[in-house]
Amino acid sequence: MPKQKRFRTKYPGVTYLDGRRADGTVERIYYIRYRRDGKMIEEKAGRQFQDDMTPARAAGVRQKRIEGEQASNEEQREQTKAEQAAEEARWTVGRLWIEYKAQHPLKGLAQDESRYNLYIKPAFDNQEPSSLIQMDISRLRLGLLKTKKPQTVKNILALLRRLIKFGVKEGLCSGTNFTIEVPKKINNLVTEDLSKHQMKNLLDALDRDHDIQAANFMRMALYTGMRRGELFKLRWEHIDFERGFIKIVDPKGGLDKKIPLNADVKTLLLNHPRAQESPFVFPGRNGNQRVEIRRAVNRIKQAAGLPKDFRPLHGLRHVYASMLASSGQVDMYTLQKLLTHKTPEMTQRYAELRDEALRKASNLAGDILGSIQAQSRNVVDLPERKK
Repeated sequence: MPKQKRFRTKYPGVTYLDGRRADGTVERIYYIRYRRDGKMIEEKAGRQFQDDMTPARAAGVRQKRIEGEQASNEEQREQTKAEQAAEEARWTVGRLWIEYKAQHPLKGLAQDESRYNLYIKPAFDNQEPSSLIQMDISRLRLGLLKTKKPQTVKNILALLRRLIKFGVKEGLCSGTNFTIEVPKKINNLVTEDLSKHQMKNLLDALDRDHDIQAANFMRMALYTGMRRGELFKLRWEHIDFERGFIKIVDPKGGLDKKIPLNADVKTLLLNHPRAQESPFVFPGRNGNQRVEIRRAVNRIKQAAGLPKDFRPLHGLRHVYASMLASSGQVDMYTLQKLLTHKTPEMTQRYAELRDEALRKASNLAGDILGSIQAQSRNVVDLPERKK
């Protein structure tokens, strides 16, 4: 293709050639030629219509570049490349979140995804951890506390702190020069329970529901006290029918645990349908690990007429623990092991239920002794028989 003819203008070092726009009309394309640092440079200054370029403006651009006030086109391209490379090298909170998700699939991800998108992303998505200051965190915390429960705020701040800690550990970024404080204790312990009438309604609703997977999922929570995430991860290989144990993998970040396989759960699992080519007891789509079951359990909750504030899965875990504690036949240490709590303090919320059962048992002993004593007095007071 022959080189297009350049036309001179009255301005030194400024030329143009005729080009065409997308609609076919002719448009002048201006070029400038100048020497800088001993090197001859020729480059485009701009287009007549697209850049509103004129010979006079092109001459002004040429002068600024000669004097070093403006970078050449090549220098601008290099600067853009450098800025892009620097941006790609920035490990912002948003990039850390993407990498964190890639390395931590499924584990509490649904809740963390919501916390990140709703609360952390709007505030810090494009910021590097090292650029954060204490005031940024304080504003986030105080703003959240106006509308959110303290435990929710704690979970959000804990996620942010976990992301930054992950980035520092992986050598991706520097951390903050202060500690993101997360409250150690939140007075947000709620022990949920159901009355006998509510329990009957729930069991009836479970029997009526068409979704056997969801119904048995809720029964497992009620019969074993297992957490939702633990049931999601439950595989058939984790169930030892012969020895009578269920292996709980990674219970809330701790070491693997075993809980007894009681008779009701054994019967339930032996009759539970197994999905073909899936290792999971409660599989999700395509036989993969399930990540959500909220819609089905909420439907069953509504059919049973349970209170609106009752959490249909975590609440059943509380019901399980409350039943055992209030029986008076299970000590706190045993209950702790059944619930796979890391510390006794986590089980302590059920202590009052157990104490009440023990008081009833103690009173029963007193009633028995009192009854015996009364019978003894009646015998003494009887008149002697005549011989």
